[in-house]
Amino acid sequence: MNRPGPAPLRLMHVHAHPDDESSKGAATTAKYVAEGVEVMVVTCTGGERGDVLNPKLAHDPEVIVNIAEIRRREMAEARSILGVDQVWLGFVDSGFPEGDPLPPLPEGCFGLEDPVVAAGRLVKVMRDFRPHVVTTYDERGGYPHPDHVQCHNITVEAFRAAADPSLWPEHGPAWQAAKLYYHMGFHRRRYAALEELMHEHGLESRQPAPTRDDDPFSDGRITTFVHCGDYFHVRDAALRAHATQIDPDGPWFAVPLEIQQAGWPTEDYQLVISKVPTMIPEDDLFKGLRQVPLEPEFVI
Repeated sequence: MNRPGPAPLRLMHVHAHPDDESSKGAATTAKYVAEGVEVMVVTCTGGERGDVLNPKLAHDPEVIVNIAEIRRREMAEARSILGVDQVWLGFVDSGFPEGDPLPPLPEGCFGLEDPVVAAGRLVKVMRDFRPHVVTTYDERGGYPHPDHVQCHNITVEAFRAAADPSLWPEHGPAWQAAKLYYHMGFHRRRYAALEELMHEHGLESRQPAPTRDDDPFSDGRITTFVHCGDYFHVRDAALRAHATQIDPDGPWFAVPLEIQQAGWPTEDYQLVISKVPTMIPEDDLFKGLRQVPLEPEFVI
């Protein structure tokens, strides 16, 4: 008689906009998908107020008028490349406010939602998917876009609320994810290593390292280094699928893949909450989870 195999591990990435799943942690995603991990991408907004960042498309009237639908199609292509499931939470893009003073955010946008209330939508997805590991941005959003900060807010709230049976009972049985991580991919050590290797090969880097010690790109918070250099090409293909959001000749692709793989072959994270024992530094988002029974439920 055939015995059922172990239940698959499950990973959830919570992102603000379509394209964020491809610019942050996409090689990690591809690595885990190849290993049989079930991966769910949650996209909080539709990117309706995003700028067209590809200069080749910036003045295309069809792109400008139909940006919301085009970004949905781009997301579908990236989702297929990465091999993930994906859900839209349905919030409205806040846009990136610019000016001095900053203008108010548009009425009804994601950035103005009450995060405790808005987290309810994510609680439902968490309880349905039952992730063992959840990733999102740090408290500053990785960079100060209001949707990224709000994405952080609702993810932290939903991580807690999904485990509390007294909250959102209409969204199904409580589920406690085991670990919560913040993306820390853009940091001083990575930039410095790639810049040094570029110079050794006679190339000029177009990705200057951050310089502020209090910058959210600071490497002092990194706990976890996931070796995924073999999947950098998948990351780049997924990123190029978001054609309105990326310049194929721009700095995102300025460092050759072989230099990235040799100079910094990991994607990096900060472990914020762990319900299982682990040891820092880690090389696996599932450290501490591969040796414990996870089913029928992992509720702490």
